[in-house]
Amino acid sequence: MIIRNTFYLSSVFFLTLSCSEKKEVKKEIEKPPVTILIQPFKDIKPGTVEKVTEGIKKVYPNVKVLNAIDFPENTYYKERNRYRADSIIKFLNGRTKDGFVTIGLTSKDISATRGKIRDFGIMGLGYRPGRACVASEYRLSRKNTDEQFYKVAIHELGHTQGLPHCPEKMCFMRDAEGKNPTDEETDFCRKCKTFLINKNWKFSSI
Repeated sequence: MIIRNTFYLSSVFFLTLSCSEKKEVKKEIEKPPVTILIQPFKDIKPGTVEKVTEGIKKVYPNVKVLNAIDFPENTYYKERNRYRADSIIKFLNGRTKDGFVTIGLTSKDISATRGKIRDFGIMGLGYRPGRACVASEYRLSRKNTDEQFYKVAIHELGHTQGLPHCPEKMCFMRDAEGKNPTDEETDFCRKCKTFLINKNWKFSSI
């Protein structure tokens, strides 16, 4: 009887230990949702940053706005009075930790190399994948500027998570093809949103 009770107690202890270990493993697997960091540069108006933030939050609520900063000196391209988007992204990458993604916002003209054109003016740039991206209001039309701006920003954020361009006309990930189709975009399509959910984006709804 003593041996049987000892075996029973040992079994209970083992099962309890196993259950507690499983709970600990589950906690380690669960990660907090991705946080979007909005990094304004000092040239952009605070009111514009606020409106872009509001737009992004309507799509994805986990957002934090950082204090405005100066451009690093090496990002300025004096010959064209522009700022190099690739250099800006490299700078922001170094300031972005795991679990976060940074979008730099500016009113200045930004550019990147496209094919044989070394300095091509753009609205935004995000590498696929990456930790940071940048968007500028400089090339947006004067109509619905704030709405266009947040859509460009969230498009580049999508690229950082690994999303390619999308064939759906209403999707934020639509290819601009050198134009500005933001007025036709309404949300991430279901396919793109599901992709982001798998990257630990916690949307309010799908």
